[in-house]
Amino acid sequence: MASIWVGSRGTIRDYPGFSPLVDAEALHKAIRGLGTDEKTLISILTERSKAQRQLIAKEYQAAYGKELKDDLKGDLSGHFKHLMVALVTPPAVFDAKQLKKSMKGAGTNEDALIEILTTRTSRQMKEISQAYYSVYKKSLGDDISSETSGDFRKALLTLADGRRDESLKVDEHLAKKDAQILYNAGENKWGTDEDKFTEILCLRSFPQLKLTFDEYRNISQKDIEDSIKGELSGHFEDLLLAIVHCARNTPAFLAERLHRALKGAGTDEFTLNRIMVSRSETDLLDIRAEFKKYYGYSLYSAIKSDTSGDYEITLIKICGGDD
Repeated sequence: MASIWVGSRGTIRDYPGFSPLVDAEALHKAIRGLGTDEKTLISILTERSKAQRQLIAKEYQAAYGKELKDDLKGDLSGHFKHLMVALVTPPAVFDAKQLKKSMKGAGTNEDALIEILTTRTSRQMKEISQAYYSVYKKSLGDDISSETSGDFRKALLTLADGRRDESLKVDEHLAKKDAQILYNAGENKWGTDEDKFTEILCLRSFPQLKLTFDEYRNISQKDIEDSIKGELSGHFEDLLLAIVHCARNTPAFLAERLHRALKGAGTDEFTLNRIMVSRSETDLLDIRAEFKKYYGYSLYSAIKSDTSGDYEITLIKICGGDD
């Protein structure tokens, strides 16, 4: 379990013999030359870790007085542009922008909100909230409050607070107690006490929740998922099911999201870019394994058959191999 958080299951690692200045110069040449040298852009930006890409961006700004992301934006287009810009954006800022985008305009993209808020650690959530405020001069909480409502809003705000316990130790006594509280709040009650669901599912650690779900099954003879589906509805139901799925197996949850983004008519690049970039150094190898296990073909082949050009080449490099 611990390995998921330290990020030993990523496809992108620190590049050995790294020189931010050399990379910044190569990128500048690739962008500024006659016609863009996409090959160089792709090979540098997909073979450096997040931390290294930030150092390159710093050097670039110092040397040329322009932001690397702005030069990329000015020189590239389409999905390829979005993906390359995502690679050079600090992770917390990237997530903040994704959250803003999912709340902007007509209708809210609840799926994106749910995915980001359920899969980030407490520390990441605190960094995202800070980044959100520094970019938009508004608090993430205020925007969530004005774009959502009811129990869904309450649960999102609890997650956005970044107060989920991160310890890997599990408390059996607490699991029994929480399972009983959930049972009493749902199955065992006329009407549902939504607050109890929010409190337990949004604040306990994932390993703790896993044990709680086992205890819940002992008490109610039902899986927690079935009770949530029977007792709750709408986006609040979707959110709690996402938390359960993540607590049981985050890579499987994200593999399912990728599968949805890649299948059927039209690709959901918004989701595809976000998951590929944000998980490339944490658990993309596990996500790939789950993808293959559930769908019978590799993430690599799904990307290949669904995308094209430089966009495809970049995603394939981030994917890091066929299974």
